[in-house]
Amino acid sequence: MSGHEYEPGEIERVTSPMQEFSMSQVTTGMLVTVIGLAVVFGIPLLLA
Repeated sequence: MSGHEYEPGEIERVTSPMQEFSMSQVTTGMLVTVIGLAVVFGIPLLLA
């Protein structure tokens, strides 16, 4: 254990991002993922 007990008046620590994201951010993330996968798998397959 961490040695720190939770006290009722304390604010709980949040370590992960909890904010919402927009559809354009989802689209950008998917585009980056597709390009990354194309680079990682596509180029080696073309050179093989």
